[in-house]
Amino acid sequence: MLKLKLFAVTLAAAVSISTQAAEISEEVINNSFHPYKNGVPSYPGLSVGMTIDQSNVDQFKEILDPAMYQFIKAGDTSITVGETTSFDLHQSYVDATRKYSAGVTLGAGNGELSETVAGRPFPEEPSLDDPRAGEKLAWNFKYGYNWGDSAAIKPFYWVMRNMDSGKKERTLKFNFNFLNYTHRTTQEPLPKITPNPSNLFRGTYAMVLEPFDVKNTQLLIHRFEDDTKLDNAYLYLGFQRRVRRLSSGQTTDAFLGTDLMIEDFEGYNGRVSDMQWKFLGTKNILLPFYNHNDLTSFDTEIHQNDEDGFQMVAYGGKGGCFPEVSYQLRKVYVLESSPIDKSHPISKRLHFIDAQTFTMPRNVLYDRKGDMWKSFTIGQAHPDHHLAINKGSGVSIDDAVTMIDIQANHCTTAQFKGIVDPSLSPLDKFTVQNMRTSGS
Repeated sequence: MLKLKLFAVTLAAAVSISTQAAEISEEVINNSFHPYKNGVPSYPGLSVGMTIDQSNVDQFKEILDPAMYQFIKAGDTSITVGETTSFDLHQSYVDATRKYSAGVTLGAGNGELSETVAGRPFPEEPSLDDPRAGEKLAWNFKYGYNWGDSAAIKPFYWVMRNMDSGKKERTLKFNFNFLNYTHRTTQEPLPKITPNPSNLFRGTYAMVLEPFDVKNTQLLIHRFEDDTKLDNAYLYLGFQRRVRRLSSGQTTDAFLGTDLMIEDFEGYNGRVSDMQWKFLGTKNILLPFYNHNDLTSFDTEIHQNDEDGFQMVAYGGKGGCFPEVSYQLRKVYVLESSPIDKSHPISKRLHFIDAQTFTMPRNVLYDRKGDMWKSFTIGQAHPDHHLAINKGSGVSIDDAVTMIDIQANHCTTAQFKGIVDPSLSPLDKFTVQNMRTSGS
């Protein structure tokens, strides 16, 4: 009897190890990373090159998010339909998913995950029958390939605009940098940077270059591998010449007078554990995906003497609040996030996650009363039709941003030059000491 029990335990352990070591199937990989391999989505009456405006928007309400439908219906903007194209992520990230994602499981509590190495943690198709499908999508976003292992945005212009008059009220010029300490798949060292005594996952660093009154203001965010641990966030104020810690509540304040919170960066810049997540379904939605080099409208005022000849996206529509880029009909996961902290300024966000890249090109925010409050767009440019250095990077390039405060008739637009170059984001840039040195 004892021998039988020992045999059963040994067999169970062997099966467990075998299951955890098994690779993700090719069918799952293809569905997750190559959703257009066997064809692109379509919709009755929709054709490449057409314009959706007030005259025909009701015909396409089903493939627009609620805020974009509202803007077009009101005549605030129109959109041009582009061809749906594949935005293939870097093969190293796909391979890491194949190698490491089998056996990844959610923990008992929100924000808890079994040990992961790299790649997309949950590449399987989400199901409405899975009560934690939304949480899995949130983890896929956290450990996604947004900006790859490291990247820089330099320069980055934020323009605050009155939506009624179109007046540009204030312009801020930044540099932004991103660095993954862990879950690295492309840039050496792989899969993580060592030593890493604080067990950080990601660093975000920003420095204001203009105007003079806020010059040298810097922001540094350290996100931990342990999602239940509060981020370390630091702010350097040039006029005070000192670094101070930010409280968690300050990440939901208006950042430097813009319409964005720190928590809004990249679509969602918070912890998985800060929100309750709900998967609302898979749909085909028009999203701002395009080839930057094929655009016909570029800004004629900002940053015209670029050394690479790079031109920034133009803005039009009501108040100059809408990027003039084309939209593709793409497979989208609709995800709702609701703050656990009841003092949070919003009641929920709707994230329209691109199923292939796991970027968040469209987000709609609702105030505490449940009314639509803000609309956030992050235009996605194909890396092979952008700067030469970005070609082959497999990074869906954030290329044009607008946050519209619908209730205040105000917006903050962003025009920038994203560069996937590890030399621009060295490890020592993401330190408090660097903030002190750079600000002096």
